[in-house]
Amino acid sequence: MKDSGSELRVHLTSGAIIRLVVWGAFFWLLYFIRDLVLVVLVSVVIASAVEPAVRWFGRWRLPRTPAVLIVYLLAFALLFSSVPLFFIPVFGDLVEISATLPEKLGALPILTAPGGFFSNLSRLNYFSTFSADVQGALFGLSRGFLTTLSVIFGGFFSFIMIVVISFYLAVQDDGIGNFLRLISPASREKYIIDLWHRSEKKIGRWMQGQLLLGLLVGVIVYLGLTVLHIDYALTLALMAAGFELIPVFGPILASAPAILIGLSDSVARGLLVAGLYLIIQQFENHLLYPLVVRKIVGVPAIAVILSLIIGAKLVGFLGLILAVPAATVLMELLSDFEQRKKIGAAANA
Repeated sequence: MKDSGSELRVHLTSGAIIRLVVWGAFFWLLYFIRDLVLVVLVSVVIASAVEPAVRWFGRWRLPRTPAVLIVYLLAFALLFSSVPLFFIPVFGDLVEISATLPEKLGALPILTAPGGFFSNLSRLNYFSTFSADVQGALFGLSRGFLTTLSVIFGGFFSFIMIVVISFYLAVQDDGIGNFLRLISPASREKYIIDLWHRSEKKIGRWMQGQLLLGLLVGVIVYLGLTVLHIDYALTLALMAAGFELIPVFGPILASAPAILIGLSDSVARGLLVAGLYLIIQQFENHLLYPLVVRKIVGVPAIAVILSLIIGAKLVGFLGLILAVPAATVLMELLSDFEQRKKIGAAANA
């Protein structure tokens, strides 16, 4: 009996070693082809993002392929038309802000009183160094729109591959489901596809809600800053809309440059801008967010914040694209695990 037990232990240890080697080889392969994995994952997210628009066109009996083509053409038209309308003016504003704002702030007596915080920073040439760094980063992005896009998406070839793969997945009816069937183990295929469909719905609702919320907040900020005669109102409104992707802390981060610009004119105007952002934040928290994002469930704010930080740290801009979908899938997995745990506990009881 002892020998049999010894043989059993050796057998289990051997099996564990084999599984460890197999999993190690699998993760090494994933790391080796990590660029391709990122391209495929981003393509899946983009194909999922265009799916609601494709379905909307389908209600008008438009075939799927022309519908996807129209969505992609509209997206590229919007992207390229926004360059002269938004990106170039915003780029100019950012360069001007980084060049002039430190000097204006340094000239305010209330901020540069002897022994004050800003006074100490001025002695260390902080403002001039910060201004030079910001301008250098901005000019680094001005090498060309297509070049910048290719850099953001990991190179020109990766950018083309993302467009092609996402278009192919979107054109197919349940293209992502078919892709998951291809790569999933037969024993887990049904669960993996169901998990993705559930996650996809939540991701879509989150994305639609955040885009609408960002648009509303951006418009309100623009109107408020225009009424207060604050410079760079369009740029600050776009920043406010973009920072809406970051729950809780996004509005606070967006208000900081606007308040500084207000302070650069006068302390009173800076306080007015701070009051404006405080009112907008309260309006958003108590009215806009419950109305616009009321359907969002399963994506807690802390999960979004952590996923954005981790994604940006690991793989840059592509990590930001994958952050919320990955967090949503993880939340669904944890929810399923908790459900199975409760069912098991109930069965044992």
